[in-house]
Amino acid sequence: MTPDRRRLAELTGDLSAAGGVRLVTLGDGAERGIRTLEFRTGSGLAFDVLVDRCMDIGHAEHGGRAFGWRSPTGFRHPGLHENADEDGLSWLRSFSGLVVTAGLDHTLFGGDVPAETYRYPPRTSVRHGLHGRAGNLPARLTGYGERWDGERCVLWAEGEVRQAAVFAENLRLVRRIEADLGGEEIRLVDTVTNAGFEPTPHMYLYHINLGWPLLDEGARFEAAIRETLWQSDSVAEQQAGHIVFAGPVPGFVEQVYEHALVPGDDGLHRVAVVNDRLGMKVSVEWPAEEFPYFFEWLNLRSGNYAVGLEPSTHHVAGDAAAREDGSMIWLGPQESRAYHTTFRVEAA
Repeated sequence: MTPDRRRLAELTGDLSAAGGVRLVTLGDGAERGIRTLEFRTGSGLAFDVLVDRCMDIGHAEHGGRAFGWRSPTGFRHPGLHENADEDGLSWLRSFSGLVVTAGLDHTLFGGDVPAETYRYPPRTSVRHGLHGRAGNLPARLTGYGERWDGERCVLWAEGEVRQAAVFAENLRLVRRIEADLGGEEIRLVDTVTNAGFEPTPHMYLYHINLGWPLLDEGARFEAAIRETLWQSDSVAEQQAGHIVFAGPVPGFVEQVYEHALVPGDDGLHRVAVVNDRLGMKVSVEWPAEEFPYFFEWLNLRSGNYAVGLEPSTHHVAGDAAAREDGSMIWLGPQESRAYHTTFRVEAA
């Protein structure tokens, strides 16, 4: 238990003895140059905010046990990223960490969509890559630190990400991340604004990726699933269980599900991965009206072993289908949408 404010001041001349936020710069390999905020709550919860990667959350652990997924790519510097490379699949060369943001105007698989709203004759269409551009855009860091609110100390960071082009979209993401000193949760608040003056499409998704040692043979998925609306062909071909997980499998083909969830009485969707052997549970909750759709990404492939929990603004069919069926979100000039998500580490 963290001492109260006065007692803490008596015990140490620097709050960092108990926890805090520290800005560092990664210095080697593909990660070189990425500004990173190291959060330590003092309860055993520690996580890194990658300022130059959309302020996404990279490494995450509790009590020295990781729960954020680490892929072979590492946390690749955005300057190495080519959005249109490999027919739009180059996003997979930067795919790692607890939270990878997808959006701001496109999520899911890529393709060409009309661009007539931008009123620029040479730009008749826009070609998107997998999960859009946001996850590889650097943020402008507007502040970070520790703030006392009575006897409660809040660790926080805030930054702004701009996705913009002349005669195209002008979208702004303001992200605030908070955790309490002595606490076991991460709070993520995002506000996406159309900073331009043309109606602009908006799609948004969090790729929340959990890995070993939380994910292991016998770990399980918890969610109030009303119905599974869609699943990839690989589910029937492989028939790997998506509730109780198997260990790593060589050559495993990702299995993806769209689940319709039942919200709680408070209007929140909740999902979790539980490892009873470790006595560890990582849960995620968000307002159902903000992210009405949810995907489970099961990736049991050896060397890429992960499970993804994906709150989404849209169905799995993607951008073109959303335009066709009228479900696309069109942000008007200066219009905003906000998203509130909480991650919590609990005893199983």
